[in-house]
Amino acid sequence: MNFYDRLLVETSTARAEFLSIPILRHALEGSVSRALYIEFLKQAYHHVRHTCPLLSLAAARTQDGIYRKSLYTYIEEERGHEEWILSDIAAMGGDVEGTKAMPARPACRAMVGYAYYAIDWISPYALLGMVHVLEGMSVQLAANAAGSLKKSIGPVDDRGFRYLTSHGALDVNHVEFFKKLINELHSLSVCDVIIDCANVMYQLYGNIFRDLERGPHGARNAA
Repeated sequence: MNFYDRLLVETSTARAEFLSIPILRHALEGSVSRALYIEFLKQAYHHVRHTCPLLSLAAARTQDGIYRKSLYTYIEEERGHEEWILSDIAAMGGDVEGTKAMPARPACRAMVGYAYYAIDWISPYALLGMVHVLEGMSVQLAANAAGSLKKSIGPVDDRGFRYLTSHGALDVNHVEFFKKLINELHSLSVCDVIIDCANVMYQLYGNIFRDLERGPHGARNAA
């Protein structure tokens, strides 16, 4: 069994729990309100804007030249994606300046904070656990959710969905890149770090969606 297959097996329970979150099913069915979609985009902005800093931190902490070079390539591909999200928020009638000024919700802060902690205090390879979760779930969900949401809440054109549609398509290549990268790793301790971080990230990323279900004041949000 190669390392990528082992990763899939040892994160299967966490992944199933993530995919069972009701709001994700509602999004795939197109039964999410425009206001809730905007709130999702706001939280996406607050974690996506940390993607390049996290990649840079991992590159600075690793002594693995091949890994560092891969991270540099990834940085170039991820640069500016938070601006896509702000454009989508504007197209949906949301408050762009307010989004940039407001703090992220606690669940989003917890996920981002753990990513910095894991890279700095556990291993720079821990970042790959986060990449596995966010990129993998983007491929699996983003394009399908975008199609359903366009039909129910979208404008006449495709404005408001660049992040979901473009990122979902782009992440297909990222997943292949990721598989090749981790299958070339030979350290069992590094593999264990990535699996552990992925399991934690499924929970923390899932909490962002669970938090959105509760609405701004903790009340359960209607779809």
